[in-house]
Amino acid sequence: MEVQYHRHYSQSLKRDMEYKTYGTEGHPVLAFPSQDGRFFDYENFGMIDVLSGWIESGRLRVVCCDGIDGETWSNRNGDPRHRIELHEHWYDYIIEELLPAVRNVPGETFISTGCSMGAFHAANFFFRRPDIFDTVIALSGLYHASYWFPGYSDELTFMNSPQDFLREMPADHPWIDLYRKCRIYICVGQGKWEDELLESTRQLDRVLREKGIPAFVDYWGYDVDHDWPWWRKQLPYFMEKAMCDGAQ
Repeated sequence: MEVQYHRHYSQSLKRDMEYKTYGTEGHPVLAFPSQDGRFFDYENFGMIDVLSGWIESGRLRVVCCDGIDGETWSNRNGDPRHRIELHEHWYDYIIEELLPAVRNVPGETFISTGCSMGAFHAANFFFRRPDIFDTVIALSGLYHASYWFPGYSDELTFMNSPQDFLREMPADHPWIDLYRKCRIYICVGQGKWEDELLESTRQLDRVLREKGIPAFVDYWGYDVDHDWPWWRKQLPYFMEKAMCDGAQ
């Protein structure tokens, strides 16, 4: 498996940003780190290992991006407008700088995935840009911005709150038809540390059903905790479904 480390200056963020790529061929996967995590966590916690068969066979290549949650979503004592504006700069970095740099061909679409807050980012990017992401695999996520911005809301927090902006999306919005052509896999356990995420997943599930958007929303058992050993089981399970359903 070819592994490459990259460090480039981001015009959107006015700083250097890092990422790693695994493999050179196949359907591209953008993996988001968990809360306050880094681009190397996916490898360190064994998530690259569970995808290695697809990577080594040339069916997948994985891009692990870096995050700035500590300055945005996790920074609860910071100015909320500054925090969400900084998140938008990171969003621009991912969409306008990182993805064009890692595409093999123009217009290539991505699978987005992540665990915990990485699942929120994966879903948020997917639902904001289904023209760029054709598949989402979100594991143990929370899908509304108010959890990180209690008592504060504006147009930017709304557009980064999938439960809310999907609920308000008009039936004739062009994204609705795109969602229906994509592959959506949302999973949550019912064990330790999953309570709030379980409720948020149920709400997102309800919104998707009300909008007529097909999605595989899977609730795992009461022994399934919010932790890496379970995510290492879930990711290949859903990736196999995605690959069989046409993400290749």
